[in-house]
Amino acid sequence: MLRAAILILGGVFLAQGAFAQDLAGDPQAGRKKAGMCRTCHGLDGYAKIPIAPHIGGEPASYIAKQLKAFRQGTRTHEMMSVVAKNLDDQSIADLAAWYSSHSASASLPQGKGEADAPEVCVACHGANGIGQVENVPNLAGESAIYIDTQLKAFRLGKRTDDVMSVIATDLSNDEIREIADWYASVKLEITQSQ
Repeated sequence: MLRAAILILGGVFLAQGAFAQDLAGDPQAGRKKAGMCRTCHGLDGYAKIPIAPHIGGEPASYIAKQLKAFRQGTRTHEMMSVVAKNLDDQSIADLAAWYSSHSASASLPQGKGEADAPEVCVACHGANGIGQVENVPNLAGESAIYIDTQLKAFRLGKRTDDVMSVIATDLSNDEIREIADWYASVKLEITQSQ
């Protein structure tokens, strides 16, 4: 009897988790809420400052996952932790819908080819920095400072991810700088999808 109750209770929690993740976002409501994001990330998701990432064209699931991590404190940042703390699930879904309604495209620097890209990154982030897998962010056009900081955070355990924490552990400072410089040199274009 106790085992059946535990299984039922577990099913209820799983269903609630699935419902929360499947919350539909409204891009237009997200656009209105994005006013609080525009100083750093821009209204279209093209970052205005070098320590903020470009978020236009990212998958909605990735944006929502990061905002929830900031809200829950599993990822921390002096500004984002404060902003995300006040976001409910619907606001997160709306913001994710707005920023993911944009398209991101990238072109390699003149004279460079895909073979020049950092081999350790290409399978997930692509040679041109456009994510190849769900929940993998675009790196195209990010500032070298931002990429360097994030890779070192993964390496030191200040930021965690099942894949990135393992990869970053083995990267030297020089390798991190090469990766950061590569993706910073890629030209990113973000446009509103119709």
